[in-house]
Amino acid sequence: MAMTTGGGGGYSSDINVTPMIDILLVLLIIFMVIVPVTPKGLDALVPQPPKNPNQKQDNERTIVVQVMYRLGAPPLYKINETDVSKAELLPRLSDIYANRAERIMFVKGDDKLDFRYIAEVIDIGRSASVEHIGLMTPKILAGQ
Repeated sequence: MAMTTGGGGGYSSDINVTPMIDILLVLLIIFMVIVPVTPKGLDALVPQPPKNPNQKQDNERTIVVQVMYRLGAPPLYKINETDVSKAELLPRLSDIYANRAERIMFVKGDDKLDFRYIAEVIDIGRSASVEHIGLMTPKILAGQ
């Protein structure tokens, strides 16, 4: 910022930056509000423990697809403890959920398993018109 001394009363050729800073701050606020802050990722449901521990759970309604690790071989698939091949997953799940109003499925995978196998099962579940797919995690025992 330049100052002139004396009584010359001449013009100053310096730029006044105050309005430019005001415009910059307004634009910064506008862009901060416009930019969406939605995280992208996989929607996952985690099974919750029953509210009443004495209540018996309905295992017939709960569908759990297990993906089990086998060393040097493709994984083994199970639907509620029944062995199923990968090619049979979609038809079996479509038959199971054909007449159900509640379309919830849980996927349980081994720790050593690559996640792409779990993602394939989730895609197969979506193709079988399952609305909610939850991922089951191993139980963590107290004291370990």
